[in-house]
Amino acid sequence: MKSINAVRIGGAEILPLIEGGKGVSVSTGASAGAWAAAGGAGTISLVNADSYDEEGNIIPQIYHGRTRRERHEELIEYAVRGGIAQARIAHEMAGGKGRIHANILWEMGGAEHVIEGVLSGAKGLIHGVTCGAGMPYRLSEIAAQHGVYYYPIVSSARAFNALWKRSYSKASDMLGGVVYEDPWRAGGHNGLSNTENPLSPEEPYQRVAALRKLMRSFGLDHVPVIMAGGVWWLEEWQDWIDNPELGPVVFQFGTRPLLTQESPIPDAWKKRLLTLKKGDVYLNRFSPTGFYSSAVNNSFLQDLRARSERQVSISSEQTDVHNTAYGIGARRREIFVSAEDAARMQSWEQQGFTEALRTPDSTLVFVTPDQAREIVADQVACMGCLSECKFSNWSQRGPSYSTGRKADPRSFCIQKTLQNAAHASVADGPAVMDHNLMFGGTNAWRFGSDPFYANGFVPTVQQLVDRIVSGR
Repeated sequence: MKSINAVRIGGAEILPLIEGGKGVSVSTGASAGAWAAAGGAGTISLVNADSYDEEGNIIPQIYHGRTRRERHEELIEYAVRGGIAQARIAHEMAGGKGRIHANILWEMGGAEHVIEGVLSGAKGLIHGVTCGAGMPYRLSEIAAQHGVYYYPIVSSARAFNALWKRSYSKASDMLGGVVYEDPWRAGGHNGLSNTENPLSPEEPYQRVAALRKLMRSFGLDHVPVIMAGGVWWLEEWQDWIDNPELGPVVFQFGTRPLLTQESPIPDAWKKRLLTLKKGDVYLNRFSPTGFYSSAVNNSFLQDLRARSERQVSISSEQTDVHNTAYGIGARRREIFVSAEDAARMQSWEQQGFTEALRTPDSTLVFVTPDQAREIVADQVACMGCLSECKFSNWSQRGPSYSTGRKADPRSFCIQKTLQNAAHASVADGPAVMDHNLMFGGTNAWRFGSDPFYANGFVPTVQQLVDRIVSGR
């Protein structure tokens, strides 16, 4: 394999290896600091980051506000305190080596307040801000005001073109790199557009070549493109290294750092990664963000898929299509459905799915009474973790703080399930991991086949980086 050379990122020469950001207490100061100490760029997540008490115990993120707006303010406060705490840990562990980046989702609730709060409170500890999940037009302005580099995450040249022309051209000197996150291969939320087929992945080379061509037209020849999503062995990407068409390229690893000694995820999550097989990671659209997301196809996702399959179109009046009256709920309130759907509904109710929940699309989904109670409770407890949420009708924009649309019971509370997965206890770990959201890239199955992890070996971050530098 071709040797990899240091590149200049964020004002420093480092290995062209970046730890990808993973939200909700997964990309922490410990993992980021270790990655930076190994010579690359580590990434802390500002999405619901953990903070600690005086004894070093994680402070549970419990919400006391009576309204969603009050709970939303608590969420921002938790995120800022947690982000500062993780930045301090990362800075100390890095020992002056590498770079420390902070990752945030633009569509996270209070994203701009969190970025401002953390950069102010952790001044000098963070070298760059990575941001995606939306169109972060103000990212360049905020980063430049705090003297840090910014790294937008895009999935196409078209997206970067829009960002550049609207705002980034005004702060080009602080553009540290452009992250191309492959929308078919990366873990977590992905940027598939309505014109792209989730079942037909495109090869990344031509998409990145198009991005570089656009960047050159803006005079950004020297700015690295950061390839994210599907990167496992550098040996498989050697045609990208020192490639004049692509220019400087850096590689981002999001999934592989999950399985390290410094990774904070529960042992049950780490053990589950070692058992994955090809096809076990599922690209789905259940997320309340509205984005596709890539996660382990466990019983949690299977239940969501089954919930949407128990769905019928309804009408309040009889029509040619909705020609059959049907009573729903305890009061058997009359609606109209097709004759075929009436038979399906009767079958579902006989199986115990007796609660019919309305969706924003004039349909009903059928769930058990226990599932219905959990859905309603989660919607009531909403703390506004997204700028807008399909699951709860929350919007952080006043004056009503509502999307004006009906909450969608086909989705779920993403804050709750990610917190559950990140903080699963030793005793409950296996069950928790099966019944909550486990993000992962499409290459996560390779943990079980890569000889580096034979016999359940869990490396340190330094050992992982050394392995990656070797080509594998």
